[in-house]
Amino acid sequence: MADIFDVLADGTRRELLMHLLTHAGSHSGSGEVAVSELVAELGISQPTVSKHLKVLRDHGLVSVREEGQHRFYRLDPAPLEELQTWLARFAGGSAASGAPGAADQAAPTVSAAWAGAEVGDRVGRRAAETAHNARIALEAAQEKLQGAQKRVVARVQRRPFDE
Repeated sequence: MADIFDVLADGTRRELLMHLLTHAGSHSGSGEVAVSELVAELGISQPTVSKHLKVLRDHGLVSVREEGQHRFYRLDPAPLEELQTWLARFAGGSAASGAPGAADQAAPTVSAAWAGAEVGDRVGRRAAETAHNARIALEAAQEKLQGAQKRVVARVQRRPFDE
Protein backbone atom coordinates (compact mmCIF):
# COMPACT_ATOMS: atom_id res chain seq x y z
CA MET A 1 0.00 0.00 0.00
CA ALA A 2 2.90 2.38 0.73
CA ASP A 3 4.09 2.24 -2.88
CA ILE A 4 0.77 3.50 -4.21
CA PHE A 5 0.96 6.50 -1.87
CA ASP A 6 4.45 7.29 -3.16
CA VAL A 7 3.16 7.12 -6.73
CA LEU A 8 0.13 9.29 -6.01
CA ALA A 9 2.13 11.80 -3.97
CA ASP A 10 3.38 13.39 -7.18
CA GLY A 11 1.05 16.07 -8.53
CA THR A 12 1.99 15.46 -12.16
CA ARG A 13 1.08 11.79 -11.88
CA ARG A 14 -2.25 12.68 -10.26
CA GLU A 15 -2.91 15.14 -13.06
CA LEU A 16 -2.11 12.46 -15.65
CA LEU A 17 -4.53 10.08 -13.92
CA MET A 18 -7.24 12.77 -13.95
CA HIS A 19 -6.78 13.30 -17.69
CA LEU A 20 -6.92 9.56 -18.31
CA LEU A 21 -10.03 9.35 -16.13
CA THR A 22 -11.67 12.11 -18.18
CA HIS A 23 -10.92 10.24 -21.39
CA ALA A 24 -12.10 6.94 -19.86
CA GLY A 25 -15.45 8.53 -19.05
CA SER A 26 -15.95 9.99 -22.51
CA HIS A 27 -18.39 8.18 -24.72
CA SER A 28 -16.31 8.76 -27.82
CA GLY A 29 -13.48 6.31 -28.27
CA SER A 30 -11.80 3.64 -26.25
CA GLY A 31 -10.58 5.71 -23.32
CA GLU A 32 -7.05 5.56 -24.69
CA VAL A 33 -4.95 8.68 -24.91
CA ALA A 34 -1.83 9.22 -26.98
CA VAL A 35 1.24 10.54 -25.19
CA SER A 36 1.25 13.53 -27.58
CA GLU A 37 -2.28 14.44 -26.44
CA LEU A 38 -1.24 14.34 -22.79
CA VAL A 39 1.79 16.51 -23.57
CA ALA A 40 -0.47 19.07 -25.26
CA GLU A 41 -3.13 18.99 -22.52
CA LEU A 42 -0.70 19.28 -19.62
CA GLY A 43 1.78 21.63 -21.23
CA ILE A 44 4.82 19.69 -20.02
CA SER A 45 7.58 18.02 -21.98
CA GLN A 46 7.20 14.61 -23.62
CA PRO A 47 10.10 13.06 -21.67
CA THR A 48 8.51 14.19 -18.39
CA VAL A 49 5.11 12.77 -19.36
CA SER A 50 6.72 9.50 -20.46
CA LYS A 51 8.70 9.22 -17.21
CA HIS A 52 5.58 9.64 -15.09
CA LEU A 53 3.55 7.27 -17.29
CA LYS A 54 6.24 4.62 -16.79
CA VAL A 55 5.90 4.93 -13.01
CA LEU A 56 2.11 4.67 -13.31
CA ARG A 57 2.46 1.65 -15.61
CA ASP A 58 4.96 -0.06 -13.31
CA HIS A 59 2.41 0.22 -10.47
CA GLY A 60 -0.50 -1.07 -12.54
CA LEU A 61 -2.41 2.23 -12.65
CA VAL A 62 -2.30 2.50 -16.44
CA SER A 63 -1.96 0.13 -19.33
CA VAL A 64 -0.30 0.88 -22.64
CA ARG A 65 -0.96 -0.18 -26.21
CA GLU A 66 1.79 0.26 -28.74
CA GLU A 67 1.01 1.05 -32.35
CA GLY A 68 4.18 1.62 -34.33
CA GLN A 69 6.06 4.40 -32.60
CA HIS A 70 2.94 5.65 -30.82
CA ARG A 71 1.89 4.75 -27.30
CA PHE A 72 -1.72 4.88 -26.16
CA TYR A 73 -2.43 4.86 -22.43
CA ARG A 74 -5.57 3.87 -20.58
CA LEU A 75 -6.46 4.16 -16.90
CA ASP A 76 -6.62 0.89 -14.97
CA PRO A 77 -8.84 1.74 -11.99
CA ALA A 78 -8.37 -1.56 -10.08
CA PRO A 79 -5.48 -0.37 -7.83
CA LEU A 80 -7.34 2.89 -7.15
CA GLU A 81 -10.52 1.01 -6.24
CA GLU A 82 -8.49 -1.09 -3.80
CA LEU A 83 -7.01 2.10 -2.34
CA GLN A 84 -10.43 3.72 -2.14
CA THR A 85 -11.81 0.72 -0.26
CA TRP A 86 -8.90 0.91 2.17
CA LEU A 87 -9.28 4.68 2.64
CA ALA A 88 -13.04 4.39 3.11
CA ARG A 89 -12.38 2.89 6.54
CA PHE A 90 -11.00 6.24 7.64
CA ALA A 91 -13.64 8.46 6.03
CA GLY A 92 -16.30 8.73 8.70
CA GLY A 93 -15.60 5.46 10.44
CA SER A 94 -18.70 3.65 9.16
CA ALA A 95 -16.76 1.64 6.58
CA ALA A 96 -14.59 0.14 9.30
CA SER A 97 -17.69 -1.35 10.91
CA GLY A 98 -18.44 -3.28 7.74
CA ALA A 99 -21.81 -1.62 7.29
CA PRO A 100 -23.31 -2.39 3.87
CA GLY A 101 -22.60 0.37 1.38
CA ALA A 102 -20.26 2.20 3.76
CA ALA A 103 -17.41 2.20 1.24
CA ASP A 104 -19.79 3.62 -1.38
CA GLN A 105 -20.84 6.40 1.02
CA ALA A 106 -17.20 7.30 1.72
CA ALA A 107 -16.23 7.29 -1.97
CA PRO A 108 -17.42 10.85 -2.66
CA THR A 109 -15.33 12.09 0.28
CA VAL A 110 -12.20 10.43 -1.06
CA SER A 111 -12.90 11.69 -4.60
CA ALA A 112 -13.55 15.22 -3.34
CA ALA A 113 -10.29 15.21 -1.37
CA TRP A 114 -8.39 14.05 -4.43
CA ALA A 115 -10.07 16.66 -6.63
CA GLY A 116 -9.22 19.36 -4.07
CA ALA A 117 -5.58 18.29 -4.14
CA GLU A 118 -5.66 18.49 -7.94
CA VAL A 119 -6.98 22.04 -7.87
CA GLY A 120 -4.31 23.01 -5.34
CA ASP A 121 -1.59 21.48 -7.49
CA ARG A 122 -2.84 23.29 -10.59
CA VAL A 123 -3.06 26.62 -8.78
CA GLY A 124 0.41 26.11 -7.32
CA ARG A 125 1.85 25.16 -10.69
CA ARG A 126 0.22 28.17 -12.39
CA ALA A 127 1.44 30.52 -9.65
CA ALA A 128 4.99 29.21 -9.97
CA GLU A 129 4.82 29.49 -13.76
CA THR A 130 3.48 33.05 -13.55
CA ALA A 131 6.17 34.06 -11.05
CA HIS A 132 8.84 32.52 -13.30
CA ASN A 133 7.50 34.33 -16.38
CA ALA A 134 7.33 37.61 -14.46
CA ARG A 135 10.92 37.16 -13.29
CA ILE A 136 12.08 36.52 -16.87
CA ALA A 137 10.17 39.58 -18.14
CA LEU A 138 11.65 41.74 -15.38
CA GLU A 139 15.19 40.56 -16.16
CA ALA A 140 14.65 41.27 -19.86
CA ALA A 141 13.33 44.76 -19.09
CA GLN A 142 16.32 45.44 -16.81
CA GLU A 143 18.72 44.35 -19.56
CA LYS A 144 17.01 46.67 -22.06
CA LEU A 145 17.14 49.56 -19.59
CA GLN A 146 20.84 48.99 -18.91
CA GLY A 147 21.50 48.87 -22.66
CA ALA A 148 19.64 52.15 -23.15
CA GLN A 149 21.56 53.76 -20.28
CA LYS A 150 24.88 52.67 -21.80
CA ARG A 151 23.91 54.12 -25.18
CA VAL A 152 22.95 57.45 -23.60
CA VAL A 153 26.22 57.63 -21.65
CA ALA A 154 28.23 56.78 -24.77
CA ARG A 155 26.40 59.42 -26.80
CA VAL A 156 26.97 62.08 -24.12
CA GLN A 157 30.67 61.24 -23.90
CA ARG A 158 31.07 61.54 -27.67
CA ARG A 159 29.28 64.88 -27.90
CA PRO A 160 29.73 67.06 -24.83
CA PHE A 161 27.08 69.65 -24.11
CA ASP A 162 27.65 73.16 -25.39
CA GLU A 163 28.57 75.52 -22.62
